Amino acid sequence: MTARDVTDATPIESRDQLVEAIASGCKPKDKWRVGTEHEKFGFRVADCAPVPYDGPRGIRQLLEAMEGLLGWQPIIDKGSVIGLTDPVGMGAISLEPGGQFELSGAPLDTIHQTRREVNAHLAQVHECAAPLGLGFLGLGASPKWTRAETPVMPKSRYAIMARYMPKVGGHGLDMMFRTCTVQANLDFADEADMVKKLRVGLALQPVVTALFANSPFTEGRPNGFLSWRAEIWRDTDGNRTGMLPFAFEEGFGFEHYVDWALDVPMYFVKRADDYVDVAGASFRDLLDGKLAPFEGERATLSDWKNHLSTLFPEVRLKSYLEMRGADCGPRDMLYALPALWVGLLYDSVALDAALDLIRDWTADERQALRDAVPRTALKTPFRNRTVRDIAGEMLAIARGGLARRARRNREGADETVYLAPLDEIVASGETRAERLLADFAGPWHGDIDQVFRRDAY
Repeated sequence: MTARDVTDATPIESRDQLVEAIASGCKPKDKWRVGTEHEKFGFRVADCAPVPYDGPRGIRQLLEAMEGLLGWQPIIDKGSVIGLTDPVGMGAISLEPGGQFELSGAPLDTIHQTRREVNAHLAQVHECAAPLGLGFLGLGASPKWTRAETPVMPKSRYAIMARYMPKVGGHGLDMMFRTCTVQANLDFADEADMVKKLRVGLALQPVVTALFANSPFTEGRPNGFLSWRAEIWRDTDGNRTGMLPFAFEEGFGFEHYVDWALDVPMYFVKRADDYVDVAGASFRDLLDGKLAPFEGERATLSDWKNHLSTLFPEVRLKSYLEMRGADCGPRDMLYALPALWVGLLYDSVALDAALDLIRDWTADERQALRDAVPRTALKTPFRNRTVRDIAGEMLAIARGGLARRARRNREGADETVYLAPLDEIVASGETRAERLLADFAGPWHGDIDQVFRRDAY
């Protein structure tokens, strides 16, 4: 989710402007960057309890401490600080609905820079959180607290979403309040390049979900899944989630995505600092000046861009592509995700190889993978092999792409070093989630608090 909603009062005169808002992201290869977003659960170190927004040791106080440390500009919603934005580097810190703390990283040139950004952010968070008795944990789903125990952040758009979610799915509130992800944002050269990258991203997203599976606990017990976060998304809101099978149809491009987005129900319309609840309404009605209470009023570009940010497919298209299939995890996995996608998508040889890998997969096969991996991850069968086998091929392709990029750090290492934790997972055949389950059943003796004590950042 975005740290701050867009403000652009340019009126929309035609459908072409909607297409252009996405196509404006086209840029030459030397301008391609990678942005990394990652969320984490705050907890009280003393008792592993969740952290409320208000109070002497709450999220608000933490944000204010980070504002003082970083000098970033606060994002205010109805008098409450709900995030910080870096006016120079283009990064931002935001709150997810249940108090998950998110860094929306700046667009960077290399994964070496991503690593420095992640490590600097986690050090800064620790510097501000430790005096408050707070820690942070990177898992795909909250391992201990019930939804009722989970705090609610004072963010207006989330109140609208929370009212609407139960009408369209069984797990929408769990998605909002009890999940964390790591996401990579990538550029494209033109429409044809976007289509290739989107198709590879969609087809391989279930494989990535399997590699990054890291959410096997709910309310202190095993939940029967290796990625409960991924399972939650299967029953959140079918209108705005999923594998986008139409993206593989002949002739797909920017216009087809726009047409799909237009038919996804809206959540809100923002005017000045107010969010107006129009959940379930049609953007086409807003576009035509027929949406109550905005009759006769033209939709603006900010309305469109904010609407695009409320769509949640496995790969989301804005003026860049968002790869959205991974559970959050340890810090080395926060570098591994953007490294994997850059290796696959930013080298032409690798991109063609990835397209060849998924070229004859059918829509039914892609969906079957997506449906199965939350429970069985790398062991999921596919044709005459498993997802583990596909992951190995995918990693080999990505490694070649990163090696050809040849972006080296001061020690002379290229970006392939960041694939190491994924190589180890594939070699062992054991996901992070399976290791957590073994620890829970073994040395932890069923004590879920051990995950907070051992695996906090």
